[in-house]
Amino acid sequence: MASRASRRLWGQVTCDKKMRIALNGIFFEQPTTGSGQYLHALLSAIIARAPEHEYVVVVPQSDVTDTEIRVLAEFSSRAFLYPERVGLDRLSKNLAKLSFEQIGFNRACRREGVALAHVPYFASPLFPATRTVVTIHDLIPLILPDYRGGPLVRAYTQLVALAARRADAVIADSECSRRDIVDRLGIAPERVHVIYLAAHARFQPQSDPARLDAMRRKYALPEKFLLYLGGFDSRKNIRVLLEAFSLLPEFYQAGYRLVFAGVNLGADSKFFPDPERIAREIGLPDDAVRVIGWVREEDKPALYAAAEIFLFPSFYEGFGLPPLEAMACGTPVIASNTASLPEIVGDAALTADPHSPLAWAESIRVVVNDATRRAEMRARGIAQAKKFSWTRAAEETLAVYDSIA
Repeated sequence: MASRASRRLWGQVTCDKKMRIALNGIFFEQPTTGSGQYLHALLSAIIARAPEHEYVVVVPQSDVTDTEIRVLAEFSSRAFLYPERVGLDRLSKNLAKLSFEQIGFNRACRREGVALAHVPYFASPLFPATRTVVTIHDLIPLILPDYRGGPLVRAYTQLVALAARRADAVIADSECSRRDIVDRLGIAPERVHVIYLAAHARFQPQSDPARLDAMRRKYALPEKFLLYLGGFDSRKNIRVLLEAFSLLPEFYQAGYRLVFAGVNLGADSKFFPDPERIAREIGLPDDAVRVIGWVREEDKPALYAAAEIFLFPSFYEGFGLPPLEAMACGTPVIASNTASLPEIVGDAALTADPHSPLAWAESIRVVVNDATRRAEMRARGIAQAKKFSWTRAAEETLAVYDSIA
């Protein structure tokens, strides 16, 4: 619980408020995760758009060393980090997370008398303490059998699914996700609002040769390469890229390489396939594939810009941010023709069947061999990426808040 000193500070800064809004900040201290990126980008944008409100970012007390309420000066003098004590943290991280989501966050909302709460990921309280908005980025555990987990994971998924049905409003990242939410969770369509994400402002065309050269040296990149950036789990479908590249011997003979950026979060398996092992199995030359590992956020724009093409063969995405980032940097994109990806890339990218290596090989051949096509795709990609903005996302999110508050 906050100390008396922190409570007095709180009282001093909450006069003349319009509305106090609580956000579940369990991912606030993890800004490189998808949910953490979403929370930081959205919070910054809604504060800029509606500075008259107060914003309470509730985090588990165990996640921060300072257990006092403190002003989030990097955002606003009206935004606060509010550590809430969580039980069960000594027993299990998963139990502590569940306790925070279902009890701790609710307790903080009641104590501080917030007008509404926003849970920016799929885990709103089953018995919400106030009007509640939940953002559901995707329904992967309900749609893809490989991601359903064991009995405890499935029970958790059912719990948060039931909780989502009780929320006052649901935000989806795409029309594809909205359809899944309506169909799978049985939520009335009028309660589900599509609010698109956007690429960070750092993702822009890169024209500084020194920066591009430094990035190439840092990650030991070849002169000509096709890029994949993302996870390596089975949903990401990296095998189709390797099989497609094996159908293009003239390309790797001409010096093109297939580069994988990212970290495999598990041992080589059906669920976490190792791209280098697959490359050996299908007979690609030893140097045809490069795995460069984790890439820092500030290095990603130059990495995208240096690539000949960005490839994204995922079977399922609730939104699909990497293709949008690549397009914002002026890189031609080939993406899967499934789930939300055609909706996001529009006519600025080529799309291909994620089950067909031949379709991917032909799409790669078309783009690499046609300089005019590449120039068109660069221009269209930049224009397409500009259609998405965090300012617009903030305005639409605030409209959802107003509709239920």
